[in-house]
Amino acid sequence: MGMFAVNAFLLLLLAIIAVVALRVHRLFALVMLSGAFSLTAAAQFVVLDAVDVAFTEAAVGAGISTVLALATLSLVPREEKPHAIAPLPAIIAVATGALLMVSIGDLPQFGAADAPVHVHVAPDYISGSAEKIGVPNVVTSVLASYRGYDTLGETVVIFTAAIAVLLILAGWTRAPYRREDQDRDTQSTRNIEDKQEDAG
Repeated sequence: MGMFAVNAFLLLLLAIIAVVALRVHRLFALVMLSGAFSLTAAAQFVVLDAVDVAFTEAAVGAGISTVLALATLSLVPREEKPHAIAPLPAIIAVATGALLMVSIGDLPQFGAADAPVHVHVAPDYISGSAEKIGVPNVVTSVLASYRGYDTLGETVVIFTAAIAVLLILAGWTRAPYRREDQDRDTQSTRNIEDKQEDAG
């Protein structure tokens, strides 16, 4: 009952954050809500015993992505431009969510000992780790061999996000914007000076 209450609270908090994020128009508040959503999702993954996924979500979703979005706010207006809701993407999103909710009924019960992953997959990993992979540590063999491509993909995502943040903080993406602003300000100053000379 205690774990059910924790899961229900986290899911309710995720739903509230998502609804509030849809209704706000200030981009700074939207970035903060996005970081809060990722952090809450990471807590949900910890409760579900998916600590590796929680670590990636906290590092990329709540950490690097939030820093990247905050740095991007210096290049865009403070508030979102008003626009109409496109019906087709909304219908696709609702249909996808409904399909996922229906598919949950076919999944095995969480933590069930007779789940396929515990009956077929896990025993093969445990028994074959030392013989097939040559690594006595099962966790290391799973992350480095059985799930090697998945681990490589996560590493590439984190590395790419870190490089993007460094490029933005270094001012690479803001340099053209600053030059355009400087040219525009220079032109405006010249126009004002020309008008003052004509008036004099």
